[in-house]
Amino acid sequence: MRYLLVLIIVLLLALAWWPDSPLPPVEETFIGPQLEPLNKAKSLEHDYLDGLDKKKEQMEKQADGG
Repeated sequence: MRYLLVLIIVLLLALAWWPDSPLPPVEETFIGPQLEPLNKAKSLEHDYLDGLDKKKEQMEKQADGG
């Protein structure tokens, strides 16, 4: 019985001190291909919002100037 207790303690210590393997980046996992359309959509959204800001600035200039 004592050996079993020592074995459990040794296994727990070995598990606690075992080095963690580095996690792969998300793009290299199974979800990576699904991120490509999302990244494209982000860039499209950014372009669209920039266009809206420019249009709003133009409208404000026209309203103030004349």
